[in-house]
Amino acid sequence: MEKKRCAWCLKDKLYMDYHDHEWGTPLHDDTRLFEMLNLEGAQAGLSWYTVLTKRENYREAFDNWDAKKIAKYGDKKVAELLANPGIIRNKLKVAATISNAAAFLAVQKEFGSFDHYIWSFVEHQPIVNQFKSLSQVPAKTGISDMMSKDLKKRGFKFVGSTICYAFMQAVGMTNDHMMDCWKR
Repeated sequence: MEKKRCAWCLKDKLYMDYHDHEWGTPLHDDTRLFEMLNLEGAQAGLSWYTVLTKRENYREAFDNWDAKKIAKYGDKKVAELLANPGIIRNKLKVAATISNAAAFLAVQKEFGSFDHYIWSFVEHQPIVNQFKSLSQVPAKTGISDMMSKDLKKRGFKFVGSTICYAFMQAVGMTNDHMMDCWKR
């Protein structure tokens, strides 16, 4: 018998695997959190599916999301990234990833880990919603508004409230699996 899944992920196996193994699962690894924050930012104006199909290329292009390396990228590396057809070649998004690396390292230094900082917005516990349809899921919330404002204050880019809420969903800070989804 086929598992009942959230309607948004039924496009193909890549989407279903992402839904089944990652989306909405609490994530506490700093490097993966940094990756997801930047990938959600890369999605701005595009579909998540577009970014998801390029994720392995991003990992290779951005040194497996090693923030210490990324923070040191210079003009030569930026030119290489902007010529890489495997990622979204947007100057502002590439520059944002580099500045986000420096901001990420500063947060790690201040809070001991990015995980401790970012999960504090939900008091270190996932918010479990009880949505029955996709139309009930908000694009942003008061918490994503606060997160966005604080991230921006710390120098992060491409972290608007809608991006922050998508990030919260992706890393399991909020459980927005539909009530009839097997993963709920």
